[in-house]
Amino acid sequence: MKLINLPNIVTCCNLYCGCLSIYFGLSGQIGLSCLFIILGAIFDFLDGLVARAMHISGPIGKELDSLADIVSFGIAPSVLCLHILGTHPTPFSWFPLLSFIMAAFSALRLAKFNIDERQTLSFIGFPTPANAIFWIGLTYLNEIPAIHNALGGTIYFLLMLICSFLLICELPMFSLKLKPGHNSFGENKARYILIVSAILILLTTWFIGFPYFAASPALIILLYILLSIVF
Repeated sequence: MKLINLPNIVTCCNLYCGCLSIYFGLSGQIGLSCLFIILGAIFDFLDGLVARAMHISGPIGKELDSLADIVSFGIAPSVLCLHILGTHPTPFSWFPLLSFIMAAFSALRLAKFNIDERQTLSFIGFPTPANAIFWIGLTYLNEIPAIHNALGGTIYFLLMLICSFLLICELPMFSLKLKPGHNSFGENKARYILIVSAILILLTTWFIGFPYFAASPALIILLYILLSIVF
């Protein structure tokens, strides 16, 4: 298996976006940090698409994908959490550094995913890209003055711990992939509800304005978690 092929190049683009997200996040340029996480998620989606289209698969691509994901969807969202906690009074100066607990649990989740043969068309535990998108939404939610004042650093810290637990728990969570020949509403009720609800949430927050629109991913991912629990 060649190390240099198109799917691996796309995966490396994901990794590069994750590195840029971390750099901009630590530099205080949070908008760019969030943007590069989103770009990383796009490349993460494309690498699998390209690999299937070119009929290229192998252990190197699988391992490289996980290494890229831990940067883009493990460390990068932890930097966003670090930023959020830094905007609130904390009892100790080092308290925001506990944000990187989430990066450790993301690594555990990805290692578990690599050896878990049950996770082909669905997930066991919270997917790391979904967790990263959730923290993008929380970052902009924290920018809304009323919510910033209502939610203290302790709440965000507890959310970080909850997300860390969800990453490695045994909760079955659906993916947006449809099984071939299984596209009826009854079989994919949760997927269709999530898609329609996400569109409505995005349209509503678009009319309300920024940063509510930018914060909407947090609500969409929260709905995804609740639908996974219900269905």
